[in-house]
Amino acid sequence: MEYVVAVDKYRHLAKAAESCGVSQSTLSSLVQKLEFELDVTIFDRSKYPVRPTPVGEEIINRLRKVLFSTAQVKELVATRKGEAVGTVSLGIISTVAPYILPKMLKYLSANHPDIRLHVEEARVAAIISQLERGDLDVALLATPVNNSELLEIPIYKERLMAYVSPEADIHDESELQTGMLPVNDVWVLREGYCPARGAFPFCNNNSGQRAIYEAGSVETLIKIVDENGGYAIIPELHVPLLRKCQQANVHNLVNPEPTREIALVIHRNFVRERLLNILADAIKSIIPATMLIPRLNRFPIVL
Repeated sequence: MEYVVAVDKYRHLAKAAESCGVSQSTLSSLVQKLEFELDVTIFDRSKYPVRPTPVGEEIINRLRKVLFSTAQVKELVATRKGEAVGTVSLGIISTVAPYILPKMLKYLSANHPDIRLHVEEARVAAIISQLERGDLDVALLATPVNNSELLEIPIYKERLMAYVSPEADIHDESELQTGMLPVNDVWVLREGYCPARGAFPFCNNNSGQRAIYEAGSVETLIKIVDENGGYAIIPELHVPLLRKCQQANVHNLVNPEPTREIALVIHRNFVRERLLNILADAIKSIIPATMLIPRLNRFPIVL
């Protein structure tokens, strides 16, 4: 089953064999043996890269779930024995990574050197897909993700603020009304703030927007505003990273005050409770206490 899933992942027999630590001939023969036992063709080898047949895709999806459940049993036993956490694969979005990841790596290195952290920074859709398949253990995302297969554990909540060019008409206002923000003067990082937050006028009205920056960093968005004028929405945790002259361009938003919730997101079958609490403790050492979800300060995470 592991070999079949590896072939699907890499779409290349040699790379799949290398990832599994076996020879290509061994992997290939055992995949063929499974096909013979099931009396079905899982992979179409006449195409390059190799790809699954329609029935092969269904089989592979089932095998992923079986392997994921098997891994969870092993993790459950290891957790109860208090064994080392081992390798952890973490997915994280670009609008969270700069504020959490550097200090998290430092915290884990100092306090949990047995953890080997593998980090993938990607877009939300890609991270969710990998969580569903079991390719990622846990993710740090803005929620809700609206996926019944996944469990969200809220960690902290932060305000969203406006970074405004000095050239913009709204720059001299002390506070900005969220519902009255101009639609035609905004640079939008859509994935970061719009899907579940209708408070911003530009979320439901694309006309007149300068551009929609589909993927990338808040730092790049700020540089775009500095060069081109207008304004952008940025997370509260980015403000300390700005230069003093840039911090003067940050404005509070009111009526309503927009926020975003950041959560650890896992598959519903996930059982590595100890790991989640280690990651939560790392984040608690980084995020101001006033931003943390109150329950996290009082109770450990229990699955």
